[in-house]
Amino acid sequence: MKDNFSAQASKYAQYRPQYPQALIDYIGTLVRKQDTALDLATGNGQIAVKLSTIFQTVHATDISDSQLKNALKADNIFYRNERAEQTSFEDNSFDLITVGQAVHWFDFSIFYKEVYRILKPDGVFAILGYGLPTTNPRADRVIQHFYKNIVGPYWDAERKFIEENYETIPFPFKEIETLPWQNDFEWSASQILGYLESWSATQHYKKRTGINPVDLIRGELSLVWETGDKKVRFPLLLRIGRPYPKF
Repeated sequence: MKDNFSAQASKYAQYRPQYPQALIDYIGTLVRKQDTALDLATGNGQIAVKLSTIFQTVHATDISDSQLKNALKADNIFYRNERAEQTSFEDNSFDLITVGQAVHWFDFSIFYKEVYRILKPDGVFAILGYGLPTTNPRADRVIQHFYKNIVGPYWDAERKFIEENYETIPFPFKEIETLPWQNDFEWSASQILGYLESWSATQHYKKRTGINPVDLIRGELSLVWETGDKKVRFPLLLRIGRPYPKF
């Protein structure tokens, strides 16, 4: 698993879009018992804290100490620094395991064996994520230009799985069909700019050039933002399944 977010952990916690509680509640209805849940690559803990309102106990792991220091807190959440592919949990520990916007960084063959080891036989595994946001047409053109032309060459190869809506990742589970989900926000110019700064490709660009690429579009995006619709819509990515009897 790669660590692309320690350097901008505070921005990640501040500017990354939240998943709607309704989506987490829906996933919670699919499990037979709401005893123990695990959120892998938890980042700022945004899924973990929502799970904590449903499950008695929530564990959450990440490989970034910086992310964990910025993680949201609740009395029934227990954070630890561990790789998703190799955890210290006992066999058959969890009713639900979730991964938000991170599964594309994992070694799939190793990771799925670990999920099968620590997930209960009647448990549920859920992958969540979100695609590129849309807003007003003029701002969309600026964001698309930034995404494809400015930081485009700096994306890791794994980004393709997000672009393909997680439809092409291996998924060795009995899949549960779901309806499309999306999440809408009212954001200021500073929020959308902060979100762009939290991208891993933005950080790669900065490391290699010494320039913050967001500065290249800051003025134009701020201008069109103030004269346009400030609603931001994120398409949500979702794969949910139950383990096969033998894997």
